[in-house]
Amino acid sequence: MKTHAHSILSPSWVFAALLCVVPASLALSVSAAASETASTSTTSDNAIESVDYTSAPDGKLIVKIGLKQALQAPPAGFVVNNPPRIALDFPNTANKLGKNTVSAEEGVLRSVNVVQAGTRTRMVINLNRPATYDTRVEGKTLLLTLQSPEGVKTTSNVTTRFAEAAPTAQPHTVRDIDFRRGANNEGRIITDLSDTAVGIDIRKRGKDLVVDISNTGLPRNLERKLDVTDFGTPVQFVDTSRNGSNVRMVITPKGNWEYSAYQTDRQFIVEVKGVEEASKPGLGEGKGYTGDKLSLNFQNVEVRAVLQVIADFTGLNIVTSDSVGGSLTLRLKDVPWDQALAIILQSKGLDMRRSGNVIWIAPRDELATKEKLALESKQQISELEPVQTERFQMKYQKAADVQKILSDPNQKILSKRGSVVVDARTNSLFVQDTPSKLEDIRRLVDQIDVAVRQVLIDARIVEARDDFSKNIGARLGVNDMSSRPDSTSGQSNIRANVGGTLDTTTYLTSQVSTPIPKITQSYSVNMPATGIGGFNPGSIALSIFHANSSRFLNLELSALEADGGGKVISNPRVVTADQVEATIEQGTEIPYQQATSSGATSVSFKKATLSLKVKPQITPDDNIIMDLKVNKDSVGTTTTAGPSIDTKQVATQVLVENGGTVVIGGIYTQDKRDTTTKVPVLGDIPVVGFLFKNRTAWDNKTELLIFVTPKIVKDGFNIQ
Repeated sequence: MKTHAHSILSPSWVFAALLCVVPASLALSVSAAASETASTSTTSDNAIESVDYTSAPDGKLIVKIGLKQALQAPPAGFVVNNPPRIALDFPNTANKLGKNTVSAEEGVLRSVNVVQAGTRTRMVINLNRPATYDTRVEGKTLLLTLQSPEGVKTTSNVTTRFAEAAPTAQPHTVRDIDFRRGANNEGRIITDLSDTAVGIDIRKRGKDLVVDISNTGLPRNLERKLDVTDFGTPVQFVDTSRNGSNVRMVITPKGNWEYSAYQTDRQFIVEVKGVEEASKPGLGEGKGYTGDKLSLNFQNVEVRAVLQVIADFTGLNIVTSDSVGGSLTLRLKDVPWDQALAIILQSKGLDMRRSGNVIWIAPRDELATKEKLALESKQQISELEPVQTERFQMKYQKAADVQKILSDPNQKILSKRGSVVVDARTNSLFVQDTPSKLEDIRRLVDQIDVAVRQVLIDARIVEARDDFSKNIGARLGVNDMSSRPDSTSGQSNIRANVGGTLDTTTYLTSQVSTPIPKITQSYSVNMPATGIGGFNPGSIALSIFHANSSRFLNLELSALEADGGGKVISNPRVVTADQVEATIEQGTEIPYQQATSSGATSVSFKKATLSLKVKPQITPDDNIIMDLKVNKDSVGTTTTAGPSIDTKQVATQVLVENGGTVVIGGIYTQDKRDTTTKVPVLGDIPVVGFLFKNRTAWDNKTELLIFVTPKIVKDGFNIQ
C-alpha cells in the first residue's frame, strides 16, 4: 500500500499532471524533466506507437492512437475548458512515438502532447475551442472522437477537477473551516485538511460557487452555515455539509465577482473578490498582480521544479540558488503567475531580486547577506578610489547657498574625503571628491540650479463713501419797544430778510419817516440750524408789527442739507520670485514726541501708508498660494497728543489659479442718526410745531473691498 501511494504522489507523476494546466509550448521542457525520473522506472508493458487524425463527414474529428497491445478498457481522463484540453492517462504505457508533440491544426484539434513519467503516460489533446469527446477501443487502436457542441462557451468557471484523490484505506478529514477578510476586501475561505492527498473539485453553479472534497469526512461541529455578511466582502454565506462520502461547500457571493483557489500544504484556500464590470475580460485583475493567469496542480513536488514551470510559462530567466530546496503541495486555479510566484516564495521563506527579464531566487537571509557584502565592498572601493576636482558654474543659485546644501552635517552629500570651496567672484563651486560622488553632485546641481519663476501680484483696494446730512431749525420771538413813535397812520409794517438773520439791534423802518426805537424786551425760541462742513445754513427771517402797537413778532427759519459720495481706488502691484516675500508701500510718516529715559523728548515717526506684503508659492499645477498682508492707513482726527491714524488691514493665505481674481476681504460700515431738539408740548403741535424744534439727520456709508490677481510672469513680460 505504501509503494502504491508513493507512485501516485511521486514527482514524476506530477510532471505529467502539469501538462493539463500549462501551455502546449512547454510540453517539451516538461517531458525532458520527466524523462530523467523515468529512467529509474521499470519497463512498461504497453506503448503508444502512433497518433493520427482524420475528419469525418458529419464534422467530427477522429484521433487514432496506435498501441503495442490492445487495451482492456478506455483510459481515464478529464476535461479542462480554459484553456480547452482533454487529458488521457495510460497506465503501464511508454511513449514510442519518438517525439512529444504532434501538430494538427485541423478543426477543433490544435496539437497532441504525449509525456511519459515512469510507467505512466499522459496524453493531452490541445483544442482550439471546447469540445465533447468519446473513446472506444478497436483492437490495438484507441479511437477518440471530437465534436464541437452547439452553445458551448469558453469560460474559466466551468467544472475543473483539481486532483484525483489518492487511494487510501482511511477517508480524509476536514479539520477546520475559517473565514477571513483580505487586505483588498476579498473573502477568504480557509479549509484545514488532514493531509495533502485530497481530491477537490471546484465549479460555478448559477450564482454560487461549489467545492466538493472527495472521500473526506466532516465533523458534526463543522456541518453548519456561516453568515459572513458583516465582514464586508462579496461572500454572504458559506454552507458546509456532508454529501455521501464527500464534503460539499457552497459559497454564496453577491454582485460581480471572481474567484481563485490554491492549496499550500494542508490548507485549501478559496478567495472571492469583487470586480468591476469592465474589468471582467482582463487578466490579472487582482490588485497588485498583473500577470497572465494560470492553473497549477502539485502533489509533493520539488520547489525548484515548480519555479522551472513558471519560468517556462512567463519566458523569464529564473536563477535559483543551490540552497533552495524542499517540496510542497500547491493547487492554483486561474491565478496570476506573479501571485503564484509570491505564494510559493512566501511559503518557503524565499525572496527574489529582478533585473530586466532575469529573476534571482534565494532564501531571504542569503539575499540579505549577499547585498550586505556588496554594499560593504562598494564602500571599501569608494574609500580607496582616487579623488578628482571639478568646477561647477552656478547660473541662478548663489554658490554659497549650494555649498551649505552639500556640506549639511545632518545630511551630508559629500563623502568623507570630499570638500567644496566657493569662489564668490565667479559664483562657482570647486568640489573635490570621488568620480561617483561628483556624478551625484552634478545631477543635484542640474536639478536645483534652475531659473525661479516669478509672479506678478496685482491688488486693487476700493474704498467707497456715501454721506448725507440735513439740519432744520427756527427762531421765534415777541419783542416790545421802550417807546413808540408819534404816528397816527395806524398802518401795519412787515420787514423780511432772505439769506440772513434779523438783527434786533437795528431800527425797523416803516412807511413813516420816524424810526422805530430799539427793542427793549425779547421773548424767543432760539433753535436755529447749525453749519455742516464749514458752511452756514440758509435762513428766512420775518418781522411783523403794527405802527400803533408797542410789540411785534420776529420769525427766522434756517436749514442746510449736504449730500456727498466718493470712491478711492488704490492699485499696488509688485513682482517677486517664487517663495520670496515682497513689500510695496506708499504714504506718509507722522511725527510725534515721546519721552526718553533721561526725561527729554525726542521725535519719532509713525507710518500711515498703503502697503502690500506678499509671499507667493507656485504649485505644480500652476496655481498660486499667497501669504498676504494688505494695509490701508490714513491720517485721522487731530488730538492733543497729535493726529490719529485710521487703519484698515487684512492678513490671510489664499489659493488662486493663475490669472484668477479673488476678493480677500471687505469692510462695510453705516452710521445713521436722526436727532430732534424741541420745546415740550409746543414742538408736538402739527404744522406749527416745527417752529419750536430743531432736527438734525445724517446717513454715512463706507465700504472697503480688496481684490488680488496673481499672474505667473512669462519671459519678456513687463509691468505696464
